[in-house]
Amino acid sequence: MTVPHPLEPLSAEEISRAVEILKEAGKVGERTRFCSIVLDEPTKKELASHERGESIPRRARAVAYDPEAGGWIAVADLSSQALVSFRRVTEGQVHLSFLDFLEAIALVRENPEWRAALRKRGIENFELVQIDPWVTGGFPPEGAEPGTRILRALSYVRTFREDNGYARPVEGVIAYVDLTRKRVIRVEDHGVVPLPPEPGNYRPEDVGKLREDLAPLEITQPAGPSFRVEGREVRWQKWRFRVSLHPTQGLVLHTVTYDDGGRERKILHRAALAEMVVPYGDTSPMHYWKSVFDAGEMGIGHLTNSLRLGCDCLGVIHYFDATFANFDGTPFTIPNAICMHEEDFGILWKHVDLHSGTTEVRRSRRLVVSSIHTVGNYEYGFFWYFYLDGTLELQVKLTGIVQTSAVPEGVVPECAPLVAPRLAAPNHQHLFNFRLDFDVDGEENSVYEVDVERLPDERNPHGNAFSARETLLASEAQARRDVDPSRGRFWKIVNPNVRNRLGSPVAYRLFPLVAPRLFAREDSSVARRAAFARHNLWVTAYDPEELAAAGDSPNQHPGGAGLPAYQARNRPLENRDVVLWYTFGVTHIPRPEDWPVMPVEYTGFLLQPYGFFDRNPALDVPPQEKLGRCHR
Repeated sequence: MTVPHPLEPLSAEEISRAVEILKEAGKVGERTRFCSIVLDEPTKKELASHERGESIPRRARAVAYDPEAGGWIAVADLSSQALVSFRRVTEGQVHLSFLDFLEAIALVRENPEWRAALRKRGIENFELVQIDPWVTGGFPPEGAEPGTRILRALSYVRTFREDNGYARPVEGVIAYVDLTRKRVIRVEDHGVVPLPPEPGNYRPEDVGKLREDLAPLEITQPAGPSFRVEGREVRWQKWRFRVSLHPTQGLVLHTVTYDDGGRERKILHRAALAEMVVPYGDTSPMHYWKSVFDAGEMGIGHLTNSLRLGCDCLGVIHYFDATFANFDGTPFTIPNAICMHEEDFGILWKHVDLHSGTTEVRRSRRLVVSSIHTVGNYEYGFFWYFYLDGTLELQVKLTGIVQTSAVPEGVVPECAPLVAPRLAAPNHQHLFNFRLDFDVDGEENSVYEVDVERLPDERNPHGNAFSARETLLASEAQARRDVDPSRGRFWKIVNPNVRNRLGSPVAYRLFPLVAPRLFAREDSSVARRAAFARHNLWVTAYDPEELAAAGDSPNQHPGGAGLPAYQARNRPLENRDVVLWYTFGVTHIPRPEDWPVMPVEYTGFLLQPYGFFDRNPALDVPPQEKLGRCHR
């Protein structure tokens, strides 16, 4: 049997083996449902042993829920067929499974109180009513017993199966579902509001005459792509990395290196979504409680799209599948879960020498690694871009359908702009936190905050001079920082033990792009639970167990887990193995142009070499003439 690379995702056979180990250990009962089963990734120390030729254990990490025993997290050793660890979740709830949503929908649809509330609004065809279950956040309903697994459910009217239900929300009706005891606790009715008058469909046959002046656009690479793939390892130009898809964290990059003249140099050990939150900024009883953690509550990796050539991805494509565990522990595969291709990206560098009359220009291209996830009404695309000059970019693309409210004629809510007649969409945010485990030329790194400042008057006689001031973030207590565009602020990840030819320590920088913070008040429920969103940058000492910005089980958690708990030890950070946690995102004030389906909105960040190389590392990119593409 071929032994997989230690970072290779679990195979279907390994997922089944993990379930058998847990059953033999007596941890799986008749009502147990699995939320996820994923590779328990080896530590850096274990990976170093593997590189020396030593064998290391291959483990599976399972998250499951039992209505009688509650949630639990276990690790099984697949080599020795033994249970390594088992712990019950005592605060919060483990993340949801697809079965949780199906059960909630079925319970609500048959509930007489819910049906009576809809009949009051003239709705009789219950089978065409769309029911959307929502996590309850930090607002457990009255009457719910402690430790129970709770969902709220909202309703929308469809007039036919493919109709856009969000065009006609059933305003005022909220159903509370107890998944532990399989019952609807109660149905709230906050008053009847007529359904909005217009449909919100967006299929070709619904939008009227289509444009006829878009000519076909084809991308060809007659000699094939420039990348090479072996298993989950990718080599492209001078980059080398591994890629996987995690059930809660989604797209993950592992062991990112760059070949600098035959010297393979480390940059990132691991980069992935650590959590995201979508807090709503409306006082309405239909929305004030909404603050979904799409990773730790919803399991965004399980909600990955199967991508299609020519629609989601364009060009010469390589796809990676993803194999996950279903709620009963059986493996299933999402085909084409990750898309990889090359894109032309305009000019890389150029100069016209006016003295000699010579011109040198090089074109840029980038390698794109992406996945797209549908979480209810929203789509999130995560795109990693690798550039020829050593730059890495993470871009999140947001699209889909905004949440909606029905409003009476003539009413414009203060916190929910109108997007169509008598249809409003609440203000909200999408805040992402990415965990960036840097190993810049090795594990011993330091982090500096860099601000651009005007020189004081005594050294600035003409008032024009400015310079960059660097501040070491020496401990975790100092390492809660915020973006400040007025100072041109960025952060350097430095290896003080390796110098470039100018005598400066080698470094990469984290360069902010769009990076709002949480607008909710600091004593609010969402601010306690999503503390990571109160600051843009957090830095911690490396700990392989610390992967989730809001803790392992944010569902129904009161708050304080994750980054605040990690930093409570105030560990030193100078010349240590450090991890950066970066929060960024979008503040969405909806507009009519966002309806009925939203054009893509973008957010993200850059990771750029900053003295990592001795000069421009893209000087050796050949001119287009040598590639047969530059013509007068």
